[in-house]
Amino acid sequence: MPRMRAVDAAVAILEKEGATQAFGLPGAAINPFYDAMRKHGGIRHVLARHVEAASHMADGYSRAAAGNIGVCVGTSGPAGTDMITGLYAAWADSVPMLCITGQAPVAKLDKEDFQAVDIASIAAPVTKMARTVLEAAQLPGVLAQAFQLMRSGRPGPVLVDLPIDVQLTEIEFDPDLYAPLPVLRPEATRAQVARALDMLQAAERPLLVAGGGIVNAGAEDLLVRLAETLDVPVVPTLMGWGAIADDHPLAAGMVGIQTSQRYGNATFLESDFVLGVGNRWANRHTGGLETYRRGRTFVHVDIEPTQIGRVFAPDLGIVSDARAFLALAVEIARERRDAGQLPDRSRWVADCAARKGTLLRKTHFTEVPIKPQRVYEEMNRAFDRDTVYVTTIGLSQIAGAQLLHVYRSRHWINAGQAGPLGWTGPAALGVAAARPDAEVVALSGDYDFQFMLEELAVGAQHHLPYVHVVVNNAYLGLIRQSQRAFEMDYHVSLAFENINSAETEGYGVDHVRVAEALGCKALRVKDPEDLAPAFAKARATAAEFRVPVVVEVILERVTNIAMGAELDGVNEFEDLALSAEDSPTALALLD
Repeated sequence: MPRMRAVDAAVAILEKEGATQAFGLPGAAINPFYDAMRKHGGIRHVLARHVEAASHMADGYSRAAAGNIGVCVGTSGPAGTDMITGLYAAWADSVPMLCITGQAPVAKLDKEDFQAVDIASIAAPVTKMARTVLEAAQLPGVLAQAFQLMRSGRPGPVLVDLPIDVQLTEIEFDPDLYAPLPVLRPEATRAQVARALDMLQAAERPLLVAGGGIVNAGAEDLLVRLAETLDVPVVPTLMGWGAIADDHPLAAGMVGIQTSQRYGNATFLESDFVLGVGNRWANRHTGGLETYRRGRTFVHVDIEPTQIGRVFAPDLGIVSDARAFLALAVEIARERRDAGQLPDRSRWVADCAARKGTLLRKTHFTEVPIKPQRVYEEMNRAFDRDTVYVTTIGLSQIAGAQLLHVYRSRHWINAGQAGPLGWTGPAALGVAAARPDAEVVALSGDYDFQFMLEELAVGAQHHLPYVHVVVNNAYLGLIRQSQRAFEMDYHVSLAFENINSAETEGYGVDHVRVAEALGCKALRVKDPEDLAPAFAKARATAAEFRVPVVVEVILERVTNIAMGAELDGVNEFEDLALSAEDSPTALALLD
């Protein structure tokens, strides 16, 4: 049996498991692992400027790579604690990600050694497994289990902590004999699927809710086939957006109290039956449960048994991988269609389409300073159907989800549940690494952008191009809007007179100059008529120089974006008298 250092075995296992990309920072306690990566040469590495950013890069990579798993690597102590926010973001959205940390020698773990922290205990609540490997011979088995757990059931992140002496210990290991452990996914029975379809067929106004579990399972094609076979409209959740194209005749719009369309909410409130597949009934989707559930029957399909009934008890719960459920559902639905047993849904589908064509939000504003709605209108025009959008939280994300359009799965990459500020830029770099041939467009408010501004240098150094649209109102916009309930505007303004830059005109940070100082390209837009040429220039510049390109858009200071606490109580704030000129990109969905 060949003998090798434990870290050499670890890197060989990563390669056998298909991991090809790592993000991180070397350090004394993890240098042996870096030495193994250098010697083997099968894993590319991107040097981040902050370990939290490296974890977001690995997260973004996993979300975009469709099967591959992003790896985050860091040294002992604060490197591991810096990863916790990244682990939480991946955990909350069911994203597989492997974090590897260095650690003090085993004999020093209980002696308050330099940078020795019990990272496994700290990471345990936001991982599927967090383990410090104390015996070198156990490392192959721990990594095999880690990859199995990341991929089985509800996906999620894992942390493996490696004391430096464990890394350097020689073990007997033959990479040629290594085989990944089987991935475990529950599958619905035919009787369960038939009962769900019986309940759907008995309804007059049914909807399918498509969650992120459909994307994780690679079941988007089956979702569309089922919808078309049954002639039932589809509501994607924020994490499932793109599973059905926005302009598909059966795409009914998103539902929710923030990231939703008016026509999506109106259609949901008219429904009498909901089949949710791979979704969590997240509170920003449901709003108040009494309103959400009133007058409707629910079937919930999820791969994680403890998700069934977690938010509310459905009328029927089925534990199943989304692809397994949908494959059987398509088979049974086609059998019933061929036997003439499916009801006519044409009236319900036509009603949903009518709402989609009329219940729109105004986007065509001409004011200076620019209103944010106009930015998204111009983004819809400037960027094509294959654009991959990346964003996290804030009024920018909420308005973007209300007004942008997505046509492909994994083309809306969003930290939906955790929503950490600063996630967008690093995640976009991870997406760019995973999809080098795709056009990646990040969307941030100014505060999200400022959180991890330094990571732009990573894109410049490693030639990871993307376009970063920064909508700048010099405010913590979402917090400012939520403070309206307290009749205050307290410590949410980012505006100040920048003594070094007259260009910012009281908006504070000169994002253009900062981006350029970090090796990137940047432009500033103050007039809505300049948005289209700015986006065109940014696309061309990113392609030419292969670096991130920042487009800073100076917005009016205060805009209230539509939201509320109940699906039937969303405050729109703006005039809703619409015409084709008012919202041309929304109406284009019906062409």
